[in-house]
Amino acid sequence: MDTQQFWKLIEEARSQVPAADNGDAVAERAIALLALHPVQEIIAADRVLRGLMADSYRAPLWGAAYVINGGCSDDGFDYFRGWLITQGRETFERIIADPDALADLPAVRAFAADGIDIDCEAALGIAWNAHKEATGEELPNDAFTIRYPELDPEWNFDFEGEDELDARLPRLTALYSAVA
Repeated sequence: MDTQQFWKLIEEARSQVPAADNGDAVAERAIALLALHPVQEIIAADRVLRGLMADSYRAPLWGAAYVINGGCSDDGFDYFRGWLITQGRETFERIIADPDALADLPAVRAFAADGIDIDCEAALGIAWNAHKEATGEELPNDAFTIRYPELDPEWNFDFEGEDELDARLPRLTALYSAVA
């Protein structure tokens, strides 16, 4: 399974759930669909997923997750990026390029109005759970390792200093300050 096939899997899962902005529902459907694939494709899907996690390991996106969720730990950032992956390739790529564009997503606007955090831990286990479902065994630990890039040093500031996030993510901070 390559990146394009992985994104097709996510889109298929999104099309089969009632609310595609529900990351957990998308992840569960993706697990079921992926479990039908040959084992080597499931393992390859894990490599793709981990690569997407590395691609999205960016300080501006972490700042956006911090604004949206009222703070963001290391694990919280992983879960936030898991949700972003469940939103599909177009959204993922658009938001990686411009995290402030999260303010334009109807799902984010609705979650902001309702005070709902955005995360999806289940997305991180799509391949692991599909492998378990398909084989009854855990995904091999040595199937793939991930190396995260260094975070952008220009974003090396305390996210609690709201002025800096306001300047860098103006639409997103305006959305979340309006509902606070």
